[in-house]
Amino acid sequence: MIEAINEMFSFSFINRAILVGVLVSLCAALLGVSLVLKRYANIGDGLSHVGYGITTIAIAFGFSPLPIAIPGVIIVAIILLKIGNNHKIKSDSAIALISSSALAIGVAITSATTGMNTDVCNFMFGSILAMNTSDVILSIVVSIIVLILFIVYYRKLFAVTFDENFSKAIGLKVERYTSLIAILTAVVIVVGMRMMGTLLISSIVIFPALTSMRVFKSFKGVVISSGIISIVCFLIGIFLSYIYNISTGAMIVITNLALFVLFTVFSKIIKE
Repeated sequence: MIEAINEMFSFSFINRAILVGVLVSLCAALLGVSLVLKRYANIGDGLSHVGYGITTIAIAFGFSPLPIAIPGVIIVAIILLKIGNNHKIKSDSAIALISSSALAIGVAITSATTGMNTDVCNFMFGSILAMNTSDVILSIVVSIIVLILFIVYYRKLFAVTFDENFSKAIGLKVERYTSLIAILTAVVIVVGMRMMGTLLISSIVIFPALTSMRVFKSFKGVVISSGIISIVCFLIGIFLSYIYNISTGAMIVITNLALFVLFTVFSKIIKE
C-alpha cells in the first residue's frame, strides 16, 4: 500500500488533482451544513444541471467552460432564491423546473453540435485527473476566495442559517447573506463539476453534513467535522480510484456513503 501511495504521488497531475480536490471538498462541505439546515439541499443538484447546460453551450461555441459557467450559475442561483421566496412556486419545484430545463437544453445542444465528446463527458461524469493548468489555477483561486468569505462571515451565516426572524430583528440583512450562501454554492458546484461530474457533485455538498449530524449536534462541531470528513473521504476515494482503476467521483461518493452508514450505526450505539 505504501508503494502504491508513493507511486501515486510521483505523478504531478495527480498532485494537482489532490490539491484542487481537497480545497473543493472542504468548501462544499462547509457550505453543505447551511444548505442542509436551511433545507436547500436540492439546490446543489439543480445548479449542477444548470452548470452542465451552460458548459455544453460554451464547448459548442469553442469557449473555455468554467469562466462562462461560473457567472451563469451564480445568476441562476439568485433567480432560484427569488422564485423560492414567491409563495406561488415552492423552492423545490423551482429547482426541479429550472434544472430539468437546463439539462434538456444541454443534451439538445450536445446532440446538435459536438456530440458526446471527451469534454462533455468530463463534465457529465467527472474527470479530475484530466484538469488542465488553467482549470487548476482557477479552481484553487476560487476555492480560496470561498473559504475566506465563509470564515469572514461565519457568525452572520450561522445566525441566518438557524433563525432568519431573529437575524432580521438584530439588523442583519438576511437576503444578502442567504444570497451569499447561494452564490458561494454556485461557484463551488461549477468548479467541482470538473472533479465529480454533473451527476455526483451534489453528493460532496450534502453527505459530509449529514454524516456529521449523526454524531455532532453543535453548529461549530458539525462544520469542523464536515470539513474533516469531506477531505478524508476525498483522499480515500482518489486512492481507491487509482488502485482499482474506478471512476474517481464514484469512489468518493461510495466512501462518503460508507462513512455515513458507519456514523449512523455509531450514533445508535452511543444512544443505547
